[in-house]
Amino acid sequence: MMATGSVKILLIEDNLAEARLLQEFLKQAQSKDFSVVHVQRLQNALQELTKDRALCSYDVILLDLTLPDSEGLSSLPTLIDYAPKLPIVVLTNTNDEALAIEAVRQGAQDYLVKRQVNVEVLVRSIHYAIERKQVLESLRTTNKTLETRVEQRTAELVKAQEINQFKSEFVSMISHDIRNPLNTILLAAGLLQNSDDKLTKEKKSSHFQMIRSAIKNMAQLLDEVSLIGQADSGKLHCELISIDLQNFCRYLIEEAQLTTGEKQINLVFTSVGEFRDALWDENLLRHILGNLLTNAIKYSLPGGTVKFELIGQEQAIAFRIQDYGIGIPEPDQKRLFQPFQRAENVGSIPGTGLGLAIVKKCVEAHGGEILLESKEGVGTTFIVVLPLLSL
Repeated sequence: MMATGSVKILLIEDNLAEARLLQEFLKQAQSKDFSVVHVQRLQNALQELTKDRALCSYDVILLDLTLPDSEGLSSLPTLIDYAPKLPIVVLTNTNDEALAIEAVRQGAQDYLVKRQVNVEVLVRSIHYAIERKQVLESLRTTNKTLETRVEQRTAELVKAQEINQFKSEFVSMISHDIRNPLNTILLAAGLLQNSDDKLTKEKKSSHFQMIRSAIKNMAQLLDEVSLIGQADSGKLHCELISIDLQNFCRYLIEEAQLTTGEKQINLVFTSVGEFRDALWDENLLRHILGNLLTNAIKYSLPGGTVKFELIGQEQAIAFRIQDYGIGIPEPDQKRLFQPFQRAENVGSIPGTGLGLAIVKKCVEAHGGEILLESKEGVGTTFIVVLPLLSL
């Protein structure tokens, strides 16, 4: 309902006689006090509304549809744009029903024919326009709230579907990747149990090595899954200690060299810049660099080269690992840091799709960033930049 007290009206009417008549009608009204500000042009009305924008003191606009600087309904959209919450009653000299309907359709709250206006009609129209506008604004607010709630609920449902899909893929992938080493263990254990007296010492040693390797793969997979879970739940924290980065990187290179096998990859380590004492999480750093080195070796061609560069900067340390292998197709690069995502061109090369997701989580835990440059058939370069945390 309309609030009690004085009603402030902006009257836009170029005919002074008709403006005075309307003001006289409003003075005669006994149901409510009215105060009127009269302007003769649309431009003057816009200036008045601009000045009043902070106060919002007007309650309603009475708009003549024939003005010196605006004709017909063309004034309506301009006024609504300037004062969207103000009700508008249009005034005209013609009793045109089609014009009345169009005026209301475009946003006016009521329509008055000047020669039919009297005190009662004018006051009733103003009351109606204000109350109708209040109802419309209330409905608009309610609709906006409902739209927001629907959008939020839709987003929640989409997120829930994504989570369910991720869980399904997660369970499927883990089941597949654990089943392979389990089958290896069962096979080797069965051979040792059923053919123990027929196996040579070398065969037994080979089967035991298969079991140990399969167990190691399973333990690594479970460790990776656990780390992803910690990161997603916000429980992945850095345990900082002082590390000699050059020696640490050289040791990782020596470890990685043992995994090159028959591929005979040439690992080249260089370091440039100064390396002052700083704090690092050794376990997370091992995950970052170990995964990147393993990938560089895995996706390099036999006899290829992998370059590992340690770069000391004033406020950060950069690790640059470059291979000249199969490269990563451009469409795959954006999703490569998501769990269980692998490039389309990996073929039969084994992998879980967790490595780079873990690398990114560990980099973020250090407050750093990881950059990727790759071209299919040319090679891949990863650059990890970590800020220096002093003692």
